[in-house]
Parts: sequence; C-alpha cells; structure tokens
Amino acid sequence: MNSLPISRRRSLLSLSALLGVATLGLAACAGGDQAPASKFVLLDGSTTTTEQLKGKVTLVNFWATTCTTCVKEMPSIVETYKKYQGKGLETIAVAMSYDQPAWVVNYAQSRQLPFKVALDNTGELAKNWGDVKLTPTTYLVDKQGRIVKRFVGEPDFPALHALIEDLLAKG
Repeated sequence: MNSLPISRRRSLLSLSALLGVATLGLAACAGGDQAPASKFVLLDGSTTTTEQLKGKVTLVNFWATTCTTCVKEMPSIVETYKKYQGKGLETIAVAMSYDQPAWVVNYAQSRQLPFKVALDNTGELAKNWGDVKLTPTTYLVDKQGRIVKRFVGEPDFPALHALIEDLLAKG
C-alpha cells in the first residue's frame, strides 16, 4: 500500500472506513427484529404508527428526491403498491431529513404517489430504523410487525414480490 500515491491511499482508507460504518449500520434493524415503535408524520399532516400497521404487510422505504436510485426505483415501488394494496400491503415512503419538504411535496404530487409519504424532519425515524444513511433503504415488515427483510439499494422486485405474496398468504 505504501507504493500507492498518497491521494490514492487516502481514497482507499476513506472507502474502507465508509464500508466499515455501513456494515455496522446494516447490523441494526435486521430481519427478524421487531420494527421500531415509530410515528410517521405524513405530508397531509396526519400520522400513522407502526402499531397501527400491525395486521398488514408493510413496505417502509427511506428515500430522497436527490437520490438518483430512489427516483429510478419509485415507479417500481408504485407498481408494487398498486399490485398488492388490495391484498393487505401498506407502503410508506419516508423522505430523509436532509430532503427539502417542498421538493418532497412536489415530487409526491407531480408523480401522484398513491401511498403514504412521510417527512423525517428530525432524522429520528432513520436513526430508529437502524441508523439509515444510505438511500434507498427499504424494509419489509410482516403482519406481526417484524422486519422480514432489509434492502439497501434498489430491491430485486420479482424477489420482493414473491416475498410479499408469501407474507400476505400467511395468517
């Protein structure tokens, strides 16, 4: 490593540190854990809680309007919601604390997002859900309120759909 230029060494060390932090963050809120008790403040000012979501399979998607992967995956999240909403799927898109509320409102309205959109103004939701820093990060929660799967980055949607179908079929 000493033969590498200093700037390259710094880049590699920074990347190693970032991956280490990301790995630590991935350990929290893993599959099988109970979803954290959370109160989601929606764009219309209403609220919903994780307690109110019990009995439904829920997709909780942490995203930002400035995240290109988030914007790319959003039509697939909409499609997933539309496909399964009548069977008991709930979806909440949680905008990160650094996202401008006006941008979130504009995005949600202009794309006619059909599911609940929440603002995480304080960053408390992201912190409680495993200290989410990377977007998109999506959690699939079963009817009992347990986290079944966490996706960092865009999910494999066919695999996600199969998992949703399995969870919806369970009592």
